[in-house]
Amino acid sequence: MSAHGTPHGVVVTHSYALTEQYIGSPSIAVLHNMDYVASHDYFGPGSTNSETALYHSHDRGGTWHEIALIEGQWWSSLFVHQSALYLLGVSREYGNAVIRRSGDGGRTWSEPRDEYSGLLRHGNHFHCAPTPVTAHSGRLWRGMEMMRDPISWPANFEAFVMSIDEDADLLCADNWVFSNAIPRDAAWLDGRFNGWLEGNALPDPKGCMKNILRVDTPGNSPTAALMDVSEDGRLLSFDPEAGFIDFPGAHTKFTIRYDATSGLYWSLVNPSTHGALRNVLSATSSPDLRKWTIRSNVLRHADPGHHAFQYVDWLFDGDDMIALSRTAYDDDAGGAHNYHDANYLTFHRVANFRHR
Repeated sequence: MSAHGTPHGVVVTHSYALTEQYIGSPSIAVLHNMDYVASHDYFGPGSTNSETALYHSHDRGGTWHEIALIEGQWWSSLFVHQSALYLLGVSREYGNAVIRRSGDGGRTWSEPRDEYSGLLRHGNHFHCAPTPVTAHSGRLWRGMEMMRDPISWPANFEAFVMSIDEDADLLCADNWVFSNAIPRDAAWLDGRFNGWLEGNALPDPKGCMKNILRVDTPGNSPTAALMDVSEDGRLLSFDPEAGFIDFPGAHTKFTIRYDATSGLYWSLVNPSTHGALRNVLSATSSPDLRKWTIRSNVLRHADPGHHAFQYVDWLFDGDDMIALSRTAYDDDAGGAHNYHDANYLTFHRVANFRHR
């Protein structure tokens, strides 16, 4: 660590707490030339709640420089498809569902002006986070939520899945299929179910599409929700008797990906059983999306009040995981406002993750 106690890993960018512009929604992609691209948005009283910044690394995450700042993009996932880089998310906090395309590695982007250029759905208070855009059975899949009026986090979130033929124009709204949206039932989990959010759409070991979501409960119990998605992507269903599963770290946002080498699903999570603490980041794995095992601790700090490694997005890179964290940590101006209001975007390499 530096003289000012900056965090482990590589600092991609930093925002002082006094600006009230906090680092949110990390996402990472690897281009075809093996360069890395990172993104994040800004949230907090000093932000517009509608800006996303992008960064580029030509040395496998060793150094980073900013390449773009987009107005009208938020809560977004970076992903590479065919020959282009995409950002899929919303236009602002609880805004339109939008997608942008870049043909030059993230330096310039298309503008979602209408239903033919990336404006996928208008209004409806859309919500999401940088969860995976998954390729399966000739389609791309993405979990998302919409907010019913009035705005109430997360009680009025309704979960759905969107998908598209992998050879279709991703900027054309009519090419996307939106499933039905499922609201919460306050009686579930013996009346302790506050809502669900930030779904991961991916296939189970039998090839059946699922949407696995973060669950909010009093006390932040380690519970996730596992939904079923029809083959055509139009029907989303949930069985409250079998769909709630134990998942350490499911009280905060997580990204799940499947590793063909180990035959396991993996995630990086905040596994605390003592409320919404995010000062420990752990690697966890599952053979079937239902039974999860903590494999190792990746990052840790003793103080949970002003230190956190959270909302981590990550990818496989050979025998390693490469990860971006929304990090709250010390700096030369007193550090983060609190654990939630992160002042850093940091890059991390988890070497030989399968054997940790």
